[in-house]
Amino acid sequence: MSARDNNAPQIPGVPGTGEPTIEEPTAPRQPLPPKPDQGAPERVTPTGAPTDAPMSAMAQQGEYLTTAHGVRLTNSDQSLKAGARGPVLLQDHHFREKISHFDHERIPERVVHARGAGAHGTFRGYGSATKLSRAGLFAKDKETSVFVRFSTVLGSRGSGDLARDTRGFATKFYTDEGTWDLVGNNMPVFFIQDAIKFPDVIHAGKPHPDREIPQAQSAHDTFWDFVSLHTEAQHHTIWNMSDRGIPRSFRMMEGFGVHTFRLVAEDGSTVLVKFHWKPRLGVHSVAWEEAQLINGADPDFHRRDLADAIEAGAYPQWELGVQVFEDTEDQMFQGIDLLDPTKIVPEELVPVEPVGLMTLDRNPSNYFAETEQVAFNPNNLVPGIDVTNDPLLQGRLFSYLDTQITRLGGPNWNQLPINRPHAAVNDMLRDGFHQSAVHSGVAPYRPNSLDGGNPAETPEDEHAFIDYPAPVPASVKERVRPQSFEDHFSQPRLFWLSLSEVEREHTAQAYAFELGKCWDENIRTRQLRHLFAIDPALGKTVAQALGLPEQEPTEAPAQDVQASPALTQVGETWPVEGRQVGILVGPDTDADQLATLVSEIDGADMVPLVIAPQGGEVAPGIVAHRTLLTARSIEFDAVVVATAGTPVNPVAGGLDAKAGAPSPGDIDPRVSLLLNEMWRHAKAIAAFGPGTDVLDALQIAQTPGVVSADSAKDVLSTVVELLGSHRVWERFPTTGMLA
Repeated sequence: MSARDNNAPQIPGVPGTGEPTIEEPTAPRQPLPPKPDQGAPERVTPTGAPTDAPMSAMAQQGEYLTTAHGVRLTNSDQSLKAGARGPVLLQDHHFREKISHFDHERIPERVVHARGAGAHGTFRGYGSATKLSRAGLFAKDKETSVFVRFSTVLGSRGSGDLARDTRGFATKFYTDEGTWDLVGNNMPVFFIQDAIKFPDVIHAGKPHPDREIPQAQSAHDTFWDFVSLHTEAQHHTIWNMSDRGIPRSFRMMEGFGVHTFRLVAEDGSTVLVKFHWKPRLGVHSVAWEEAQLINGADPDFHRRDLADAIEAGAYPQWELGVQVFEDTEDQMFQGIDLLDPTKIVPEELVPVEPVGLMTLDRNPSNYFAETEQVAFNPNNLVPGIDVTNDPLLQGRLFSYLDTQITRLGGPNWNQLPINRPHAAVNDMLRDGFHQSAVHSGVAPYRPNSLDGGNPAETPEDEHAFIDYPAPVPASVKERVRPQSFEDHFSQPRLFWLSLSEVEREHTAQAYAFELGKCWDENIRTRQLRHLFAIDPALGKTVAQALGLPEQEPTEAPAQDVQASPALTQVGETWPVEGRQVGILVGPDTDADQLATLVSEIDGADMVPLVIAPQGGEVAPGIVAHRTLLTARSIEFDAVVVATAGTPVNPVAGGLDAKAGAPSPGDIDPRVSLLLNEMWRHAKAIAAFGPGTDVLDALQIAQTPGVVSADSAKDVLSTVVELLGSHRVWERFPTTGMLA
């Protein structure tokens, strides 16, 4: 039975809006509409004028196959030949057009951030920032369309989602004053302080140039050679080695503008700010073993999670907030240089003030046209938002624009539908590759009289963009960095001291794993010296794991460093919307209890996924969403066991290798594997009815976060409570060395 044929909760992942038939359809018909959760770029012209064209006007038209020029075709299965067994003729215009276009379908992937996922949404201003900035999007209840692209940094487009890596968090605001691009990461600091080092850090992190391995990993010699020699990278590196480097979901990830920006108010006054995106669902991660399993079992885990959540109506939300600093001449705050992108200002010292809410509620309808072709540029600013002299930001102002011209085939990349502004454009820029605007007039220059002086320059009081006249001190040209950039270890220590014990264990394990992948012992030793400078216990733990002697620290560990509780992921509770709950069922599962459980999970805005020994209907109106062959623990945030797990039909190990493993009692080995993985990864496990016997047989009953109940309703309330903390943290083993 199809899920469409009953009133059961609709599980995300429906491929399209059509109902496939067993036989090939032959009757001509119009193209199908997109799915309800999908959207497209706003229908504006290349110069920003709104149109009345429906979304379907951007897609293919008509019921018949045509050439690119609209000529109908009778056959696209055979090329034109000189006889049935003769050579293909050069005059076959359809074959040449079809194969030539296919040969050129790919554009150069991004050098960094190649693998991404995106979504459309809306930003609503709270009005609280209007005293800080004249930017119109911050006005109370002002709604602005956005497109967000999340990404990994190091991997290619074909790499896995769960690499230990920084994540990009880039937001395009289509404001009525022009486009603003806030291009940041899920970590508030970066590896380098000056953009001239950007090619170095990326070359070091990318696969080795001789073998092109390892893909999407920092666990290799060139990366650790660079960061151990270039000590300003130590702060970002410890963030990467923490659980922040392996997020549970894009929806559960903070975003940061990284740099310090200047906001300009209506009266001309200024402040300095750092931008923060705070996810409504909290900041959560996966376990390292879980990340490795995910990359094998579902390398599309993050992009699937984002798309499924939006399709299911569990729209991801983030609050945009700012840390506000006085715009002083030295641009410092309590000894922290605000122009240093390797430093943070702890939120306990300067709280984050919320200024608006972003909701992502539409999936792209075409990955290439939207997510792949979207192009961000830190130069895209609007009145009221300006840059500072951060040397990394200054370099990005050149690099991003330069990149788009090459990657998207010329200077008109901003005319692609996903990049078009939603404000009127009259830029006097003409011609070039892929020019899709049809400009009028004869005088694309200023001043002119032939076009009546159009376009005119905007008076300052008409809300034009004005470059803030920041003073430039008398100086000389020199290649130096300020003394305030020289502290490379106090903030990594601040981050370390802010972590809970279990997070410290994970971070030390990550260092041991990554350095253990380095071939050269000198590189491992050099990095160990830095770890002893961050914290002696961290250095000692990693040294023991590597089998290396303790080292003298690069410098004495910083004193008087205060922890920042805002940096730990442990200790709070969060909403559970969009979480996926697996339900293990079998022939012995009570159908009424199952129906209740599915309904209750769906009613709690979570996703119930029924796991059965085989596909098909498992109860009236309920079909199996997964089978023991296709399911793996990494899909589920929690699991409810509603069966004794006895093998239904003995499955040969050749048909499912998981079925050939040993298992206690009379439990299907695949059930044992799933539950043992869930247990190791500190996820909630619950059971009722015959499922309680499984917990006893696996000897996990009565352990933290493993519960039994008499009914489906009772079991669910406990699961929701456990999921609020994300993990059953006390189940992770700790050594006591890093408390």
